[in-house]
Amino acid sequence: MLLLQVPAIDTTAASLSATTAAQPQSLQLFDLVAKGGWVMVPIAFLFFSALYLILERYFVIRSQSRYEGNFIDNIRDMVAQGNIKSAESFAKNQRTAMGRVFEKAIGRIGSPIREIESTIETVGQIELSRLERNMGYLGIIAGIAPMMGFIGTISGIIRIFYDISLSDNISVGIIAGGLYEKMITSGAGLIVGVIAYTGYHLLNMMIERFTLALEINAFEFIEVLQKPTTEPARMR
Repeated sequence: MLLLQVPAIDTTAASLSATTAAQPQSLQLFDLVAKGGWVMVPIAFLFFSALYLILERYFVIRSQSRYEGNFIDNIRDMVAQGNIKSAESFAKNQRTAMGRVFEKAIGRIGSPIREIESTIETVGQIELSRLERNMGYLGIIAGIAPMMGFIGTISGIIRIFYDISLSDNISVGIIAGGLYEKMITSGAGLIVGVIAYTGYHLLNMMIERFTLALEINAFEFIEVLQKPTTEPARMR
């Protein structure tokens, strides 16, 4: 009776061992990154650079493009009442891109309208350039990161076939195992490229909204100066 039970125990142990061996090994994120090779180093650098640029520009644009809803109304009332200095101080105290543009424009009141419009345009371009600072690097990262990933994949494939030519052993397992490791760089490069590309265009959308608001406020400001009732306000 005991002799008959031993094979059953051995069969169960063998079945458990085979089941354990058949279970696929789980891959951790760090292991995948490590298998990507040296190309993952510049891709990681591009990734952290893109994150820094996106966050830094987002907070700068958000803080500098804000303005009060009644901003231009307050300036219009002050200018209409002849309080040029008060209007200029009000714009200066905003400490934003919009405030600096109209601070310079108010300081030109008394000059021809054409000169005031030119001042708004010039200062506006300067402020927009400040908001767009370093954003070009995001465009570069969006283009370079995927290419770096492809370089890593191609170099890995070349290495795989070079090893096959030396060993003269074509094995699907060897090819697939080495190929999936090298495809990691392509995936990482594409992810970094998508992040940089998306961040670049979202930041541009924020700047475009500010540009539209600046143009609307500038139009209303010039309209106030052109009204006959504002003629006394144009004198210092």
